[in-house]
Amino acid sequence: MGPDGIHPKLLKELSDVIAKPLTDLFNQSLLMGVVPEDWKLANVVPIHKKGSREESGNYRPVSLTSVVGKLMETMLKERIVEHLKTHRLQDQKQHGFTSGRSCQTNLIDFFDWVTKIIDTGGAVDIAYLNFSKAFDTVPHRRLINKLQSLSLDSNIVEWIRQWLSDRQQRVVVNGVYSAQGLVTSGVPQGSVLGPILFNIFISDIAEGINGKVCIFADDTKIYNRVDVPGGISQMTNDLGKLKKWSELWQLSFNVDKCKIMHLGRKNPRAEYRIFDTVLTSTSEERDLGVIISEDLKVSSQCN
Repeated sequence: MGPDGIHPKLLKELSDVIAKPLTDLFNQSLLMGVVPEDWKLANVVPIHKKGSREESGNYRPVSLTSVVGKLMETMLKERIVEHLKTHRLQDQKQHGFTSGRSCQTNLIDFFDWVTKIIDTGGAVDIAYLNFSKAFDTVPHRRLINKLQSLSLDSNIVEWIRQWLSDRQQRVVVNGVYSAQGLVTSGVPQGSVLGPILFNIFISDIAEGINGKVCIFADDTKIYNRVDVPGGISQMTNDLGKLKKWSELWQLSFNVDKCKIMHLGRKNPRAEYRIFDTVLTSTSEERDLGVIISEDLKVSSQCN
């Protein structure tokens, strides 16, 4: 439950009574660019991902926020999505948090292209790229700049600016609360607006990339045929462009977790760098829950 202590069921039961007052509240909040302080508070529940439970980095922070505030977020999200669709601004390489797209469409696009190359005797290199706490480190000012560049309604942009400003959160574990702390970056995981704001922030990451790109939320992979003239240099140049994007928009890669996979018997097994770090070669990688191996066999998946 969020900091306001209101259960979603309560709003549902009282919908006939509170619909009109809430509508008036939402309209005034948007027109005036004022976000109630309660909507900027979050109870953060750490959800274990994998690895040692003793390491804080192995937990995903999920923000439980005001139920009423989430209703407002939902209304704004619908308007943002409609704007992106109308003006054809949706990132076609992004499969996460996007209507009609999913892990499955991401993997189908990827496998369809890769297997066609491998089946004809070609070779492919894949770079699996890992951001460092991507959702938590999105710079607010740069995010607002990107929202403005989309020509969104100025009231919506200002409301989001206020919603991100002076946010407070506290960690909740087994009913025990930490002290509140100021949030200076990131989009709240567990919020309604968080995912679409993140998608907008990284929507231009593939601009200028000559190879193939597939994205699901912050899981990014680029891949290219490398048994043809210029294939390896193109892959190298693409990684350089991603490095520049990372520096410009202040969203860092965790280079120690970025990997390269070489597919195909004729693969030259080139060495690649990002931020002067040689990317580790891997023979097997878990990609959106599916184990991808160098030989593209399913035996690892079945074990």
